[in-house]
Amino acid sequence: MLNELIQNAMHSSPQGFLGVSLIAIYFCVIVATAFYRIGKGDHMHH
Repeated sequence: MLNELIQNAMHSSPQGFLGVSLIAIYFCVIVATAFYRIGKGDHMHH
């Protein structure tokens, strides 16, 4: 699935490639932040 996304992005316009790249980076930041907070235990404080 990820390979297909990358292949399609390579065949798109520069603007499309940039958009796909930025969305992927944003998704990685969200996931990394979630794992960091879970590991740190911030979600347990109310």
